[in-house]
Amino acid sequence: MKGAAPGLDLKKMGKDLVVTAILATAIFGSTIAFKTKTAPGGLVLDLRLDIAFYIIAAMVAGRLVLWLVFWRHPAGQTPSLMPEGMKARYGRMLAKLGKGFAPTMLVFALVFPFLPTTDRYFLDLGILVLTYVMLGWGLNIVVGLAGLLDLGYVAFYAIGAYSYALLAQYFGFSFWMCLPLAGILAAFWGVILGFPVLRLRGDYLAIVTLAFGEIIRVVLLNWYQFTGGPDGISGIPRPSFFGLPFKRGEGNFADFFGLEYSTLHRIIFLYFLILALALVTNFVTNRLRRLPIGRAWEALREDEIACRSLGLNTTSVKLTAFAIGAMFGGFAGSFFATRQGFISPESFTFIESALILAIVVLGGMGSQIGVVIASIAMIGGFEIFREAEQYRMLIFGLAMVVIMIWRPRGLISTRIPSIFLKKRKAVSADMVGQGEGH
Repeated sequence: MKGAAPGLDLKKMGKDLVVTAILATAIFGSTIAFKTKTAPGGLVLDLRLDIAFYIIAAMVAGRLVLWLVFWRHPAGQTPSLMPEGMKARYGRMLAKLGKGFAPTMLVFALVFPFLPTTDRYFLDLGILVLTYVMLGWGLNIVVGLAGLLDLGYVAFYAIGAYSYALLAQYFGFSFWMCLPLAGILAAFWGVILGFPVLRLRGDYLAIVTLAFGEIIRVVLLNWYQFTGGPDGISGIPRPSFFGLPFKRGEGNFADFFGLEYSTLHRIIFLYFLILALALVTNFVTNRLRRLPIGRAWEALREDEIACRSLGLNTTSVKLTAFAIGAMFGGFAGSFFATRQGFISPESFTFIESALILAIVVLGGMGSQIGVVIASIAMIGGFEIFREAEQYRMLIFGLAMVVIMIWRPRGLISTRIPSIFLKKRKAVSADMVGQGEGH
């Protein structure tokens, strides 16, 4: 069209903006524009048309910016929010930051409970973030390394939590005895899930794993005599520090070390406990990546047919991925039960699986550091926008969309090879000459 910017189709852009305005009106006009309030005579409808209008206008304006700034590309090229040169600079920057990021974060995590600004709220938030970091690293084995889309990972989280709660309630086992048992039971159920889905891939695998997660939740909800049903299980015992309880009285943790009693002692202990469990998960995962089983997971992720043609047993490769990933989910579930002191099926819904999967995908599948960054951003983001009430999920969803457009493969999309040659073999001149002669 005459007068239009090069590579910009005004007709197509106009249609896109109209569709954007209609969709935004349908979504936000029905959710933001109307709100019910409690009044003496019942519910009263409160109209907020101005707020809805501003949000709809912002959506259209944002779409227009995408067209004018990022999508002015020649025909046949894929639009991208990040030019190739910027991508290269971004990759080099991540490589430099990655060398010192992990040690810096580890040092910060160790001193975090003792900072002057750290109170009970921040400690609880740190424990929650570390729990999701551990869950993300466990699911990263299945999704990021083996390439198996699992939408029912929360089932193993629930199995670990209920295993600890039931073993402690019926047999009086301590946390340190229940922790490995919960991981073993979760790994056992991971193998049970792995067998039926050996021939499935992609969407079909996602549907089956989603169904498995819902089956576990429904069983926990309806088996009232064993699991307590919707009432859940309460009075779950707390862990002790080598037999020293954190309760008030003689012979407790504070009395043994000559400290003044504080309820923060137990919270700090739980913080370092989940930090240790998360670090063990990271260490084991990194070690497995360098072993033949880890390279088999990555081969399965890249091409299952080529993996099978190389003589790898895809059955055992898939089962080990499901089992080990489920084991770490069981460990995290056991910690969740002892931290909360109460569990119910409502804590293990599909939204938890979706949140853990979003952490893995946004961080970058296969990236350990990416999972940490995504966990801090997502779990901490929920808390930052807590005061925004109903706008919190809207802001959070919009941020996720922007990130996935900007970095479709995740924040850390680079994949470090699990094995490589340390020294490059030199090729002699004679060998080169022989090659040229042939």
